[in-house]
Amino acid sequence: MHRPVAAQHCVGQLLELTHLALISYQLRDTGEVVPLLQIVPSKSNSERLLLVTPELASVLATIIKRIRDPQTGRIPLVARYDPHERTTGPMLPHLFQHVLGWRREVISQRLVQRNLNDILGLAGLTDAAGKPLRYTPHDFRRMFVTEAVAGGLPVHIAARLLGHANLNTTQAYLAVFQDDLIRSYRAFVAERRALRPAAEYRDPTDAEWEEFQQHFQLRKLELGTCGRPYGTPCNHEHACIRCPMLRVDPDQRHRLVEIATNLEGRIAEAHENGWLGEVQGLQVSLEAARSKLGALDRQSSTGPVNLGLPILRDPG
Repeated sequence: MHRPVAAQHCVGQLLELTHLALISYQLRDTGEVVPLLQIVPSKSNSERLLLVTPELASVLATIIKRIRDPQTGRIPLVARYDPHERTTGPMLPHLFQHVLGWRREVISQRLVQRNLNDILGLAGLTDAAGKPLRYTPHDFRRMFVTEAVAGGLPVHIAARLLGHANLNTTQAYLAVFQDDLIRSYRAFVAERRALRPAAEYRDPTDAEWEEFQQHFQLRKLELGTCGRPYGTPCNHEHACIRCPMLRVDPDQRHRLVEIATNLEGRIAEAHENGWLGEVQGLQVSLEAARSKLGALDRQSSTGPVNLGLPILRDPG
């Protein structure tokens, strides 16, 4: 869904709210009565029930008090025109209504954006370049889900609150900031460390540190370096030509050519003497040497590849 259409749906759901959308629900376990906000239809044409927080309940109570008829105590009934569907709804006690001239009507999406711009202008908020901030109602929907998920709300619960049928749609709403990413990563590392034995975080002894340094010294070979991880032995008994962990130094290419040539001569000699068992082992080493020569040649011919800078697109 394109962002302008999504924004229309967002503010449209707001303007569709009526006094009938506020209902009460009694919890089965405690018997506590909590207020719920019924949203229907939503973007997916399915009903949603949202828990009304005390702050939201205070805002809704203020709105109801302002539009209630002081004589009858009732909410005036008005019909709302939907510019997206191009239809007029039934007479309902809409919460976001005002008096325009001699009649009442539901406020328009354009008026919502205008009021939002006025509030931002009075607040004097600016971006890093000093320009005034500009928001749409849909931006607050994104900020809500970002803060909720960053505060620990599971993504699938956030998707249910937003009325998304696809979890990927909700994940596209999330805005991950660099400081949040660093804090989350540090918290993850601290949690993982807390699960490991404390003895693993002691200072290494002199013998352990010497063993660690010797590992990298022992990886230096005639043709290059051995890429085996720390703490693992040589699994090929120093048959480095055959070993896939050998990283050949380009400066040692001439040495690798000499080894391949020598292997070819030894294979020919083994054929002449009928040493078939010897031929098989030498052939494996020769194929490995040729493979490493081919890898060196490809590396020198291609060189580094410039992948360019990534382009970030707005998923909304």
